[in-house]
Amino acid sequence: MITKMTKYSFVVLSGETHAFLAKLQELGMVDINRQEKPVDAHSRELADKLIRIAQLSSKLKEATKETELTGSDTDYNGSAEAFLDETAKLFARIDLLRNEVDLLRDFIKTATPWGDFSKDDLDKIVRLGFTLHAYITPEKRMNPEWEKEYPLFEMNRTEGNVYFVVLEIPGIPYTFPLNETQFPSLSYTTLSKNCTQKENELTACRERLSYLTGHRDILKEYAATVSSELDLYMATVSGDKQVEGYVDLLTGFIPTEHKEELENFLEKESLYFVSSPAEIDDNPPVKLKNNWFSGLFEPIGNMYMLPAYNELDLTPYFAPFYMLFFGLCLGDMGYGLLLMLTGLAGQFFLPKMKGYLNLAFFLGLGSFLMASLSGSFFGMKVTDLFPAVANVQDFFFLFSDMKMFWFAILFGLFQIVFARILTGIDSMIRKGWQHGMAPFGWAILIIWCTLAYASTMVPGLKLPKDISTVMLIVSVSLIILFSKPEGPVYKRFGKGLWAMYDITGVFGDMLSYIRLFGLGTSGGILGMVINTLAISLSGVPYIGWLLTIVLLLIGHALVLGLSALGAFVHPMRLTFVEFYKNAGFTGGGRAYKPLKTK
Repeated sequence: MITKMTKYSFVVLSGETHAFLAKLQELGMVDINRQEKPVDAHSRELADKLIRIAQLSSKLKEATKETELTGSDTDYNGSAEAFLDETAKLFARIDLLRNEVDLLRDFIKTATPWGDFSKDDLDKIVRLGFTLHAYITPEKRMNPEWEKEYPLFEMNRTEGNVYFVVLEIPGIPYTFPLNETQFPSLSYTTLSKNCTQKENELTACRERLSYLTGHRDILKEYAATVSSELDLYMATVSGDKQVEGYVDLLTGFIPTEHKEELENFLEKESLYFVSSPAEIDDNPPVKLKNNWFSGLFEPIGNMYMLPAYNELDLTPYFAPFYMLFFGLCLGDMGYGLLLMLTGLAGQFFLPKMKGYLNLAFFLGLGSFLMASLSGSFFGMKVTDLFPAVANVQDFFFLFSDMKMFWFAILFGLFQIVFARILTGIDSMIRKGWQHGMAPFGWAILIIWCTLAYASTMVPGLKLPKDISTVMLIVSVSLIILFSKPEGPVYKRFGKGLWAMYDITGVFGDMLSYIRLFGLGTSGGILGMVINTLAISLSGVPYIGWLLTIVLLLIGHALVLGLSALGAFVHPMRLTFVEFYKNAGFTGGGRAYKPLKTK
């Protein structure tokens, strides 16, 4: 459900606005209307700093993974700003040193075949007036006569090539029968020394970075401080200036349940305020408040958007469907059992993620329940493992692929009908009884169409003619007359006939639920393939069963990961597209963000 909000208007002297908002920030429950984007140099500076902190935090995290930096237990004595600057400079210096080392290594590789020489040797040649020309040629093409004709000096022979230089004598025209190459300006010895120096500096920078990684929380805390400062500043500059700028008029919202606490605070501050129940035109923030089970699914709904302040929160209604749809897509009792165990055991090691781990437990429970229809257990059939089960009952573990196919479609139609009925009830409560009639008409028409088609395959489902006729007439009449309940009947009739075109959309929505069957079946087939491959390895001498166990563990882990990903995404799509559409969801609400300290 959506928490009721109360709107407050505060009248504050301009000089006291910042102090007042700082106190509200400590109170931590008032959502003050504020600018969402930087409005001046100071706000832009704070926003840029937050971006910079986020980028460096991400780079520190990635650097820890890539280079296995170990950090340090020694306390960091500098300020958070100094930490930020040092980290940024270290990353920039490391990037520069990496490039320089790579470049020097390339130069060393090029200079090594020319042997060792000094810069003084090259300078001496220039002072004597000679010009040096360098050449590389295969040994078999090296002509001994060249040494008689030219002042030629062989530098090195390596890898079948000859490296040599020829001096050009001043005043004598110079020609040589080979294409000239570039002679290195520094010898490999000098380049190696430079490279070693850069490598040592790079190592020192990495060691310092390794030390800083042990104090990454400094950046996290600093980000919270800067964010709090920016939030307070944006609230301050968002006030409406009144009385020639001497008075600020601030507007904020608070959950009605905390109204008394806020007003006690305001009375102590002797501050003038006006309060009233929040209306949709006030654009109040949205805060969801659900029970312990539905609350686990709020992060999933938030991935799409929040409901508008005046509409129904659909989280409690899609939560059970999502859990069971996930189970149909995962399609294996064994995988569901693993998720349940992970959700329970993980809470002992990661207590801060208790909510997500509880969600994993219930998704695993949904998988275990839904997969019990077909009886798939790590790619095997329960009835194959325990044949006696089929003799005890005739429902669980016995659904064929065709039955699972129709079950997925019927389950989807049930959700569509449920969504239409939910829309009808909500519309009657919020808008009036006429607005709820068309959704009820659609619910009846979908049920009639489903039974009409099903009776062609199962004669026992055929409705008596009188009941069938009444259902059809009532459903079509409600849709035609109440799809647009405003205005005279003749206008409603035309709009209602046009609304009947939506039957094609309902048919498309129904087909979308086939993906529940498809994903569940594909996961079971992949599990079966892993089992078959693993068993085939058991015949390998000496290590066959070891290979079998390894393949089973790795293979099923990969199948679980792949199936879980699909099982998470596709029910989300069914929820946001099919269910939300049929439930009349509009959305667009803004999240409740109280002004508070870090």
